[in-house]
Amino acid sequence: MSVTSSETDLLRLVTCGSVDDGKSTLIGRLLYDTKQIFVDQMEHIEEASRRRGHDYVDLALLTDGLRAEREQGITIDVAYRSFVTPRRRFQLADAPGHVQYTRNMVTGASTAHVAVILIDARNGVVEQTRRHAYITTILRVPHITVAINKMDLVGWSRERYDEIARDLESLGLADLHVIPISALTGDNVVEQSENMPWYDGPALLEHLETIEIARDRNLDARRFPVQWVIRPMSAEHPDYRGYAGSVAGGIWRPGDEVVVLPSGLRSRVEAIEPGDVAVPPESVTIRLADDIDVSRGDMLADPERPPTVTREVEARICWMSERPLEPRARLAVKQTTRAVRAVVEELVSLTDIHTLTDVPGPNRLELNDIGVVRLRLSEPLAVDPYADSRETGAFILIDEATNDTVAAGMILSA
Repeated sequence: MSVTSSETDLLRLVTCGSVDDGKSTLIGRLLYDTKQIFVDQMEHIEEASRRRGHDYVDLALLTDGLRAEREQGITIDVAYRSFVTPRRRFQLADAPGHVQYTRNMVTGASTAHVAVILIDARNGVVEQTRRHAYITTILRVPHITVAINKMDLVGWSRERYDEIARDLESLGLADLHVIPISALTGDNVVEQSENMPWYDGPALLEHLETIEIARDRNLDARRFPVQWVIRPMSAEHPDYRGYAGSVAGGIWRPGDEVVVLPSGLRSRVEAIEPGDVAVPPESVTIRLADDIDVSRGDMLADPERPPTVTREVEARICWMSERPLEPRARLAVKQTTRAVRAVVEELVSLTDIHTLTDVPGPNRLELNDIGVVRLRLSEPLAVDPYADSRETGAFILIDEATNDTVAAGMILSA
């Protein structure tokens, strides 16, 4: 039986790397070689390539959507693309390489299962490579693939590949795979390359199709942020009360004991709809055995392994606003389905983006800065360290005056 896209699992990946390393070309090559491009799109790209004087089809034009990107030949915004192969569905975020767009990369990588970091074989590991590796590390992206691109420009050299692979070992990346490719010519992108017989690993697409992501889910501690309370109040269902949301952690079954946070009330699961078992990231409705007070923003959790209920957190944030963050700033914190007000008690440290070391006691955080802050909350939140749960350990900061998202945060401790 052939596998359809509805039967395959979704893999979210982000591509990142230094400027001109070939990210957009690689994505264009993936879309082209997996036949995800319409004929009229291809004709438009061929015509645009001729106008620019290229003697090749510039596949980067498929993803560089902003006029400024096409004119400068760089990526500025995060471009999202979806494509399907017989083995898997993909959602791909093309993150910009420039240091001034760090916030864009954080956005693209925050939900990724896999980060594909591109390296120009001629330049090897550079400062931006280390920065992108650092960001994927603090965001806990579970799988890292480094594509050493432009191997055609170094004579398909195994020695150069080995040298860069050794440099990468010092970065401490999770589940690291290193694949030599040429995005321009298509070598080792979708099809195995005949130009590098010394490389016996899979092509990039085959590797991405076979990465096991099911075991990355947090199945240890049950977490269920309530997104909506369902009460039809109809003649057919006069007493129905269900709690709808996405499972953030653990395996949920009828009969499970639960604690409602932050109130601390206890009950047990009477039913799960649809089905009898729910796992992350499924969207379900949970009904409880007792008629207790549960509202949107509350969290159902395992009473044996509950999250921390706190009114003070220390967190690493990426500041995304052009207006600097200063101590005593008042903002809103949105974590899972709950929003509370917060005061910035202290700017603990700022990450030097060049040395990737923490500098204590900054006066402010500027646009694209990454730093550690201490927040005091107006109401309690049920949180886990981000290292334990990317779902319940993440949050955003919102400027209540403008409703703009001004930071993305990862809880270090509560």
